[in-house]
Amino acid sequence: MKRLTNPVTSEKLSERDKKHLWHPLTQHKTHPNMLAISKAKGALLFDENGKEYIDGIASWYTCMYGHCHPRILEKVGQQMQQLDQVVFSGFTHEPAVKLSEALIKILPENQEKLFFSDNGSTATEIGIKMALQYHFNSGEKRNVLLAFEEGFHGDTFGAMSVSGLSVYNGPFEDFFISVERIPVPTKENIADILTDLKVRLKSNDVAGFIYEPLVQGAAAMKMHDADGLDQILAVLKEHHVLTIADEVMTGFGKTGKHFASDHIATKPDIICLSKALTAGLVPMGLTTCTEKVYQAFYSDDIAKGLFHGHTYTANPLACTAALTAVELLQTDEIQNNIQNIIRWHKAFDAQIKNHPKVGATRHLGVIYALDLDVKMERYGNLRDKLFKHFMDNGVFLRPLGNTIYILAPFIISKEQMEKIYSTIQSALEIV
Repeated sequence: MKRLTNPVTSEKLSERDKKHLWHPLTQHKTHPNMLAISKAKGALLFDENGKEYIDGIASWYTCMYGHCHPRILEKVGQQMQQLDQVVFSGFTHEPAVKLSEALIKILPENQEKLFFSDNGSTATEIGIKMALQYHFNSGEKRNVLLAFEEGFHGDTFGAMSVSGLSVYNGPFEDFFISVERIPVPTKENIADILTDLKVRLKSNDVAGFIYEPLVQGAAAMKMHDADGLDQILAVLKEHHVLTIADEVMTGFGKTGKHFASDHIATKPDIICLSKALTAGLVPMGLTTCTEKVYQAFYSDDIAKGLFHGHTYTANPLACTAALTAVELLQTDEIQNNIQNIIRWHKAFDAQIKNHPKVGATRHLGVIYALDLDVKMERYGNLRDKLFKHFMDNGVFLRPLGNTIYILAPFIISKEQMEKIYSTIQSALEIV
């Protein structure tokens, strides 16, 4: 029997939500209530009661040019009238071609080919498949992947396999592909890492190494040494191991350069992109690679092709949003804003790093993080108390355990950023 529904109701969205929706990263029995957001503009979110919140994490690092940016909306609106969606197998279209041309100009210079998908997990999944199949197509049996300890690369099976956070992966670990982990480099451990790595690589069974360059997002914005990473990448290249830079979080200006890989001399063979790629407007993933990687799939043998596809691959609307975002990234306004945020973070850091309740601080580009000198569970009661404090004060931040971090839109005003800083300062008084 067909359900009868009443489209007119005075019941709040947050109450209607509970009837049918299952939210990500949520244990609904202990956290049953969701906040209904009715609109967003610039660096602000507005809930169904009209209260505003400064989006201090750009909605998971996506809306870096602010919510509902008028130029992006204009361009995507125009594209909607021309071409909304078409299969990308056997067809092409102008938004995809123009985006490829624009991206190649700003990507690390060794990148030549672009493979579209629809989110960050699938972008890394494809990077992993590229690395494994590259060696398979070349007649080598290499079935081991290397990854950093505490890395995070997504929620699909290949991406989970290379991720090191068991809080997300526990029930599935018996089903993973073969992965071995190495420590992130520091000045103190790099010599040992390189020694162990050279011994490990002698067996010639390592296909690829996937890494978040310089900043491990889900590991609470942990940052590592660029010179050490460069040395690791150089050794891997000598042993024909494909290097896969997961720039889903770090890409598009967040580290002060267009890509985190721009800080490192040895460039990756493969790069995974998503999140800020489309400025948060619509989902899209992208995996780029060198000509050498591409050539391993270029064959008269159809079985050597990369048989991976998504229905919304290279969606014209997503490509248009991404192209407009790439254009915005390169404007003087956005680049100046990035430098402003870097200066503001440095000033705030000097002010707060010696606070007795602050254990450590770090920042790179527009990313700022501080660790509370308090033991906390990643999703425990104290973390919930901090989250409530931020939201009560009109600031949207999501602490990762005892780490409070900021990754706000590039267009945030100094006044809005000062409110984020002052709300963090006041939070130190409740822990």
